[in-house]
Amino acid sequence: MSETSLYPPLKRFLESLGYAVKGEVSGCDIVALADGDPPVVIVCEMKLQFNLELLLQGVDRAVACDEVWLAARLSSNGRGREDDPRFRALCRRLGFGLLGVRGENVELLLSPAAPPPRRDPKRRSRLIEEHRRRRGDPTVGGGSRQPIMTAYRQEALACAEALSEGPRRPRDLKPTAPNAQKILHRNVYGWFNRAERGLYELTSAGREALQRWPAP
Repeated sequence: MSETSLYPPLKRFLESLGYAVKGEVSGCDIVALADGDPPVVIVCEMKLQFNLELLLQGVDRAVACDEVWLAARLSSNGRGREDDPRFRALCRRLGFGLLGVRGENVELLLSPAAPPPRRDPKRRSRLIEEHRRRRGDPTVGGGSRQPIMTAYRQEALACAEALSEGPRRPRDLKPTAPNAQKILHRNVYGWFNRAERGLYELTSAGREALQRWPAP
């Protein structure tokens, strides 16, 4: 199957919306015009599947038209880019429409008039909080195979460093670890053990952690 097989159903679809449609106009796969003075200009770029090249073509065409539509065959297994929420969100931010073709049928996946995704204030707040709580810049960007030195891990290591000198109470650790009570109680990494009521000690896993990571 070639890209040209997508043209007939896309042409019929756009014509049903009232546009005059022609193929291969000045390097564009499809150009559709709506009545007006000046006319509304739509450019539709086609690929056999949604990919980066199709997206880049849309970015290039956007300066010459009023609307950009990206069209491709719909994947048979539901794992194509058209089903990736990140791809759709990017197209929404760019103001691109998406059309999916299956046989002779065309499905409107995303209108170019769709509002851009809203910011997530909770995720934004988490980013700010984590950035501010981290001491220094302990993790090189781009690495994913090694445990990330988060602010939580840094504070847990501070607790471990203090307990390496002997059992302590959570309140004794607050000067260097304000969240010591929660960290010791949750014991996410298995570094701590409650020696007795209100008193915690370091486990062998905690001592190994101190050898792996220098104390913050």
